Amino acid sequence: MHENFHAVDRWTKRQVHCVYQALIVAISTRHADAIDIKFLVDGRPVWVALPHTAWVEYNQRTGKMITDPLAVEIAGHYLKTALESGEGVGREMYSLTVTETLKHLDSVVSELESQSVSQP
Repeated sequence: MHENFHAVDRWTKRQVHCVYQALIVAISTRHADAIDIKFLVDGRPVWVALPHTAWVEYNQRTGKMITDPLAVEIAGHYLKTALESGEGVGREMYSLTVTETLKHLDSVVSELESQSVSQP
């Protein structure tokens, strides 16, 4: 869904191709309490940082874990939304809050559930 997708940049009206490239624990690279997820947006590196505390909050609320593939989906959903809403103006890194992370997680889960219901 959000590992390899296209989005239309709000300002340029140009379609951009976004491809997931890497997931890195940011504490080892930039001493941040986050997971950094790298995408290539038309070949340009763009990072989406998800706070570790979102993993804890989600687990406390639901008893479930955020897996690496789910984290990629959350970051990709955010990136697509940012590009299409005009927030994606040439930035190299986006840092989400816990609330933003969980909001995008809920959207991804809803999309996945609606896809599985619509498939025979």
